[in-house]
This record gives sequence, structure tokens and C-alpha cells, in this order.
Amino acid sequence: MEPPPESPQETPTMADSAAAFLSLIGLKELEWCLFAETLAVVAVGAPPRDKAEGQWWMAAQWAPYQGEGEPVQSCILVQTRFRGKQDGVPVSSTLKAYVTWQLETLEQEEQECLELRPHPTEKRTHIVSHQHGMTVSKTLQEGEAEPQCQSFCYSRAKLRGLLLEGASLLLLRVLARRQTMPPDLVFPAMDTEGNLCTSSYSALGIQRQALGSAETEVFVIERAVHSSTGASTVWHSSFLPNGCLAQLMQIGSPVLMVLQDESILSKSGRFEPQLPFPKEPLDWEEDIQLYSWFLDRKDELQQSHAAYLQQHPEVRALLSDFLQALLFQQPHDPISFAAEFFAHQRPIGSPFAPTGAASPLPSSPPANSK
Repeated sequence: MEPPPESPQETPTMADSAAAFLSLIGLKELEWCLFAETLAVVAVGAPPRDKAEGQWWMAAQWAPYQGEGEPVQSCILVQTRFRGKQDGVPVSSTLKAYVTWQLETLEQEEQECLELRPHPTEKRTHIVSHQHGMTVSKTLQEGEAEPQCQSFCYSRAKLRGLLLEGASLLLLRVLARRQTMPPDLVFPAMDTEGNLCTSSYSALGIQRQALGSAETEVFVIERAVHSSTGASTVWHSSFLPNGCLAQLMQIGSPVLMVLQDESILSKSGRFEPQLPFPKEPLDWEEDIQLYSWFLDRKDELQQSHAAYLQQHPEVRALLSDFLQALLFQQPHDPISFAAEFFAHQRPIGSPFAPTGAASPLPSSPPANSK
């Protein structure tokens, strides 16, 4: 009898491969990518120390997030801010994204402003994830005209492995710190119009690039977003070994973003590694767990302090006597006065001297007496 024919194996889709790759990113690995950085915006071909025409800033940190009708959860807040000029016209853009540590986007908003007078243009794209999928809302405001609004949804089945802009910036930091990446790395993505498309990542290898007046080795990654219309937008990102950007350039753009701070380089021109545990700013009021601990500890201390004062009413009397003596005498040296005052007090636990007893107060005249 002939063996039964083998069933053909199902080839994994791009979305499956993308989701599998993202699932292998560890939490500790991602935590090393939570920091802020600033790049100067300069004209392409300008000298390394040429005056900046603007600034690009990015920060990633843990933050609480609460979706509509959902409990609060801890996620990563990714923010970017760009300010520069396009053909002499001031332009700016911002990005704010809430991303899980699996690089799934919970909510993201992008804003672009072209300050062309008298008709400035502002474009906003808001994306929010929910149980049914994802909703994209677009708003275009041109001058004083009525804003043009559009909204549409994608089902959850179409979002597997989806990597939006904020999550992509985090992924680039992860790849930069690894300094290695698989070939043909492709993810489902979304273009600037909110249409589903693909984005590809490829390593261009280790290169030497200028950093201020010095040169250093950087790991260069090419990222391309391939829109449904066939056009592609390509960026080249040059990273230092710690995941910080040394240069960010969009192919075809007249400007690029460069790091002008040479302080991270040693005298030999090589990258100076950071300490194993770099000091990071702690915004404890934004951390739900830390803020909860603070409130609990605050209540505990207040109750403990109140109970102690209730058990020892002599403390209030002691402090009241001292303040009265201090204000009456008004000494030039209140520290020495306090030391002398409390040196004459009875040992802790003994009753206060009865009325009519010799006063323990220093006999020096008031500071303002003549």
C-alpha cells in the first residue's frame, strides 16, 4: 500500500512572521530603550558645526494608560517633536503613542503643521485600538475653512503584527542595540493617510560618520514604508551602540537630524559606553503603583504622628514654651539659644516643673533691647 500523500504545510504569512518576531523582544531588552534624546536639524551637506535650523526630540518612558471602559494598565509612552523649516516656511510635527511592551499600539496621535501665512495648514491623525479592531480619525484644517474630517475602522483580523510609527521607533532602538537583524524583516504598517501598507527594515552595516568635529562608528538601519500607491518613503537611521541616534535622514529631504553633542565620545573619538545602570528621571506621580504607595505611606505616617502626640501631650507644651521664649528673647544665635534652652529641661519622662519653679530660660536680654 502506498503511503498517503503528505499534506502541504501552511506557509506563515507576513503578519504571522512579524508577530512572532515581536514576541521575542524581552522586557529587559526594551527597558534599555527608554530614554530621551535630542538631535539638531541642519541642511543636507552643511558643515558638522553649522547652526541648527531646528530640533528633533524623542522620549520613551513607562506611563499609565486607560482605554474607554477598560482598567488602567502600564505601557510605554513614546513622544517625538520636530521643529524646522521647509522652503523657508516654519513646519512642526508631534507624535504621541501609547504602546505595550509587545509593541502593540493602544493609541496614537500625529499632528503636522505648516505655518504658511495667511493660510496655515494643520493635519491630525488619531488612531485608537479597541476590542473590535482599530479606528482611524483624520482631520485637515486649512486656514479658516471648515475642517475636513474622515473616520474609518479596521477589523482586528487585519491588525496582526501591525507596527505603527511610535512602536517602530522603539523597534529601531532594539535593533540598534543588538547591532544585528534578520534579512527581509517586514511588518504590516500604516502610511500617513491611514491606509494599511508594509514597512521593511534592513541593515546597512557599520559605517563611520561625523559626530560634531569627530568621527565614530555607527550602525545604520534603512526603514522603508511602502504605501498602497506604490510610492515608498525611506529613512536611514545611524545609531550608536547604546541605541542613541547619531543621525536621522529621510531620503530626498533637504534637511537631516544630527547629534551635535560630542561629550559621549572619548578623546580617541570612540563611543564612551554608559554605566550599566544609568540614572533615569523618575516621574513617580505618573506611576500608578508608586503613587499608590506614596498615598498609603502618607496616611500611615499621619496616623502614627497623631497617635504619638496624643500619647505625649507634653510635646506640644514643650514646643510652645520654646517658641514663647525664643520670640521673647529674640537672640542673635537661635541655635545656641535652643541648645541652652533644652539643656535646662528635665529628662524625658519626668513631669514639667510646677508653676513658680525657677525658669530654665537663658537670662540673656532680647536682641533688640537697648
